[in-house]
Amino acid sequence: MSGSSCCDCVKHKHRDVNSKEYKSMIRRLKLIEGQVRGIEKMVEEDRYCIDILIQVSAIQSALNAFNKELLAQHIHGCVVDDIRHGKDEVVDELVAAVQKLMK
Repeated sequence: MSGSSCCDCVKHKHRDVNSKEYKSMIRRLKLIEGQVRGIEKMVEEDRYCIDILIQVSAIQSALNAFNKELLAQHIHGCVVDDIRHGKDEVVDELVAAVQKLMK
């Protein structure tokens, strides 16, 4: 193993926590978290399975919407910046990410 630490290969984006986009992402995640807690309660209360499945489907849709928004922000920000700076390997990374999302 080389002398580099694991942190050397982790990318970080410094988001503006006061931006509209950041606040929207956090709001979406909190709503999804609430939906998951609601399903937990439904299971604990032994609610009708179809009702639970419908709520799970709603969470999946919400996560997909979150992924689409985050991917768009990533492309418009990180990917464009990296390409402008000659880091074309970001395209391969993006293709791999999209392939994972489409499973």
